[in-house]
Parts: sequence; C-alpha cells; structure tokens
Amino acid sequence: MGKKLKMSREELSWVLYDVGNSAFVLVMVTAIMPIFFKDIAASHLPGATSTAHWGFANSAASLILACLSPILGAMADYHNRKKIFFLFFLFFGLSFTLALPLVGQGQWLLCLFLFVLARVGWAGANIFYDAFLIDITTKERMDIISTRGYASGYIGSVIPFVIILGLILSAGMSEGLPLFETRLGFGIVALWWLLLSLPAMKNLKQHHYIPHSTTPIADSFKRLWKTLIEIRQYKQPFLFLAAYFFYIDGVGTIISMSTAYGRDLGFSVTLLIVVLLFIQVVAFPFALLSGRLATIFSTKRVLLWGIGIYCLVTLLAFLLPSIDNISVKTSLFWIIAFLVALAMGGIQALSRSYFGKLIPPEKSAEFFGFYNVFGKFAAITGPFIMGIVAQITGESRWGILSILLLFIIGGFLLSRVEE
Repeated sequence: MGKKLKMSREELSWVLYDVGNSAFVLVMVTAIMPIFFKDIAASHLPGATSTAHWGFANSAASLILACLSPILGAMADYHNRKKIFFLFFLFFGLSFTLALPLVGQGQWLLCLFLFVLARVGWAGANIFYDAFLIDITTKERMDIISTRGYASGYIGSVIPFVIILGLILSAGMSEGLPLFETRLGFGIVALWWLLLSLPAMKNLKQHHYIPHSTTPIADSFKRLWKTLIEIRQYKQPFLFLAAYFFYIDGVGTIISMSTAYGRDLGFSVTLLIVVLLFIQVVAFPFALLSGRLATIFSTKRVLLWGIGIYCLVTLLAFLLPSIDNISVKTSLFWIIAFLVALAMGGIQALSRSYFGKLIPPEKSAEFFGFYNVFGKFAAITGPFIMGIVAQITGESRWGILSILLLFIIGGFLLSRVEE
C-alpha cells in the first residue's frame, strides 16, 4: 500500500501547483480582494453599486474563459503545445496579480480591469493544468492524485492567507484595511503562486497528443466542430458534463454566496473569516478520504454521496433564518460549515478525475476546455438564479432553497452516466 501512495516527480509537481494557485482563490477571489475593492478602490461608490461592479467583473472573467476554453483546448492538444499555453496563462495571471498593488484609493475601474485579467490568467492556466492530469498519472491513480491536489491546495493556501491576515491585523483595522499591508499581501500571493509553480514548469510533460499540423489554428476549429457534430460518439463525457453543469453550479453558488448569506443572518465578519479558515483546514483530510473511498466503492458513488451532502446543506441553510436562538443558530451554522468541508474537496477533485477517465487521452486539452466551459457558465447562472428568487420572494432563504433543484438534476444525470 505504501508503494502505491508514493508520487512520481511529475505527480508531485502537479500537486504542488494546486498548492500555489489555490492562494489566488482564497485571497484574491474570496477573502481579501473583495474587501479591498469595496473599502479602498470603490470607497466613494454606494455599497450596492460597488457590489454589483464586483459581481460583473467576476462574471466577465468567467465569460471570457467560457468562450475561449474549447478553442484553446483544441489548439493545445498538438505535441508540446499544452505546456506552452499553460506557461503563457500562468505568467499572464502572475503579471496582473503583481500589478494590483498599484491600485490606489478610488481607482475602482483600474482595479477591476487588472483583477479580471489576473483571474483570466489564473483560470486559463487551470485549463491546461487540469488537462495535464491525463499525462502525469494512470487512470487507476487519477482519483488519488486529483484529490491530493485539491487537499494540498486547501491546506497550503491557508499559509499565505494567515501571513497576510497577520500583516493586516498587526497594522490595525480601525480605519478599514491598511493600504500598504494589503498591497503587500497581493505580492505575497503572486510570489507563493510563482514559487510553487516552478516544479510544474520544469517537470510537466505532454505524453498524449495529436500529430503536428501545418495549419494548427484552422485544424483546431475543424476538430472542435467535428467533436460537436459527432457528440453521439462521446455520449458519456457529455452526459457527465451536463450533470457537472448542474451540481457544480450548486457547489459554486454556495461557496460564492455563503459570506453574503451569513451577513444577512447577522453573523460577524470575524466569525465568517474563522469559518472560512475552518472549512479550508477540514476540507484537507476529507478530500484525501474521498480519493480513498473512490478506490473502494466507485468514483461515481462517492460523487453522488457528495451531492447528497450538499442537498442536506441547502435544506439546513434554508432553516437557519427561522431559528431565533442565536446560540442554536450559530451551532447549526458550524454544522453546515463542517458538511461543506466534508464534501467540497471530494466533489471537485473527483469530478476532474472522473471526467479524465471518460475522455480520449490525446484530446484531453480539448475536452477539458469543454469541462471549463460548463464550469464557467455554471459560475454565472447559479448566483443569478439565487438572486432572482431572493428578489422575487424578498428573502435570501428561498434563493438558497432554489439551489436544491440544481443538485437534484445534477445527481439524476450523473446516475445515468456509465462507468
């Protein structure tokens, strides 16, 4: 058993990249950057307006990648192209992350412009990073390696986050986020991301590819169109993508909207940050456990269990506002956080590895392009549905309950996918 768990140099390099790029998500997308934008870059704008601009920026970044992903993926399937595209987007994202400390008070438009480009670079690199899973390991080890990547990313991203949080708290927050320390934090994210990308830059190699073409761009479009025309030949991958669209939509919506929902319920910013750290740390062992369970039972069964847990999370979150006792409400909030941590890593990591087993290896970048399309459009539609339902009913809890339908549809479609 011990020998089976030993990772190769390529596998370890791939996992370490997840540790590096996860800091971008935690600091730049989830925790610090949104507050920096509202309190500093857009401090002169009304709160609702700045929140709307922030939402539009995140949707714009997702939309750009959703449109580009299949084309880029098809072009990257040629020999040695996957790494070139990976490095291009990696340095593109790093460059604009390093530019964000230049943003000053009131420069909200510059902030959004740089953030969108940084996020496009981060997400673009992830297309090819995910596709490298086919190259760096075997089908039998995909679940284990994929879950190790997510698990290591969860726990590893806490390190730069705690350092940045320490810098900010040591400077004091009596007048909001300290400008210098927060800008320094953005630099720390870029440095962490870069350093942990070095092994991937050196060791990742493309083992599966299609023959070189004299007209790669034109042929990429032809192959892309041919894949769509011959979709019946790839019924299982595309059926899985349909399922993935719905259930990952629910997962992403809960992750992106949980802080706002928690504030609606009256929970403090301090509590929400502590809960966020708790989820990151607890998700680490459970992501690893999900990989183990997938080898004992099956990947699809563990995914369905994860969807079931998220259904329970949605129902419990719906019940939260009806509880008047603050201690009971807080306890239930912690239980929900634990359940999210229990399922979050496994459902994301195993979705990646399960899809990797369904697709032709030589077309991995093209198919992971589609994978990212479905994920990106899901990131747009879920919060939109929740917002519409909450606006119509006048209560956030009904918006949360609407997410349950996404998990039910996703679970049903996944159950139809053949191993």
